[in-house]
Amino acid sequence: MTATTYREPAFPDENALAPELLLRMHDIMVRARCLEERLIRMNKQGDGFFWIGGPGEEALNTALGMLVHKGQGPNYDYLHLHYRSSATVLAMGIDPVDALRQQKNTATDPYSAGRNFCNHYAIRKWNVLPVSSPIEVQFSMAPGTALANKRAGGRGITIVQGGDAGTAEGDFATCLIWCSRPGAELPCLMIVANNQWGISTPAGEQHGEKHIADRARPFGIRAAVVDGNDAEVVYRELKRAMDYVRTERKPFLFEAMVSRLYGHSSASGANFAPGEADCLQLFEEKLEDRKILTRTAMDELRAKYTQELLEASKRVREEPQPTGDTIWQHIFADGTSPAHPQVLPERGRNSDGTSPASPARGAGHKRNGT
Repeated sequence: MTATTYREPAFPDENALAPELLLRMHDIMVRARCLEERLIRMNKQGDGFFWIGGPGEEALNTALGMLVHKGQGPNYDYLHLHYRSSATVLAMGIDPVDALRQQKNTATDPYSAGRNFCNHYAIRKWNVLPVSSPIEVQFSMAPGTALANKRAGGRGITIVQGGDAGTAEGDFATCLIWCSRPGAELPCLMIVANNQWGISTPAGEQHGEKHIADRARPFGIRAAVVDGNDAEVVYRELKRAMDYVRTERKPFLFEAMVSRLYGHSSASGANFAPGEADCLQLFEEKLEDRKILTRTAMDELRAKYTQELLEASKRVREEPQPTGDTIWQHIFADGTSPAHPQVLPERGRNSDGTSPASPARGAGHKRNGT
């Protein structure tokens, strides 16, 4: 089935979302933008080694977080997100202070205990699998949880998200193949947030296809391309795609055209890119035109969240960093190796007395990827 491009209604008002829903979306989008801007400032002030996030993707990610069937286990949605998904988990209900803790690499960081970059979430109680720094590996893992969803029955689905440049990786093709096998299709929603950049490489020099969603056609996968900068459109179309996957138990490829407002990451400066469309600005213009929210109220909301996060960052700055004796925490195996039931060497030394940095390091001490 061919990809569908920009399914805008002939008369947008006919499909307008309820004002209460729009106000909730706006609140989350503003909070998410203020969170990312605070993370950028923390990095530039030395309160964090690196920043990478999703300013410009708030419309898409807020809608996703609001539509997720949240819980633990295969009867709920599994999420394989990427490092630009802060608005998704914010919409699901995380405390934004915890995102500041991960940026500062504090021991109180609940996602990696101070071991990972910012926006690398891992939330077991909501089926949010650990975000990985290597791009697109989540697309190889997604068929596994989608198979668990299928075996469990019900309406739980797997949602996997990445960027447009990462679709050049073999992991993306793996997901397309394993989710579309005839008679063994999997309930997997594949989301590509297309900001048309791969670090510093423009998409026009990388992709021969018109839309990434066109790559769904050879696999018989339904697909759509939507304006990810229009909060109302992306919410409506994302809900439609998710309903299809839940009901038909088949895959769907969803491509959202989004912006990259602060560049790739702190590695490229994390400075505002004025030439990009701003989904939050466009949404606020719509809310003001419909007289749903005044400009004054919008400015007050932004000032409120900006101040709250500033005060939170000051508190986080005083929280403890991880200590060296926690290095063996959060590992795959500890104490006894299943293959060799003898007790493993004392922590900090190998069986031959060498340090853990030597090649003789025990397999039981493999870190968990954080």
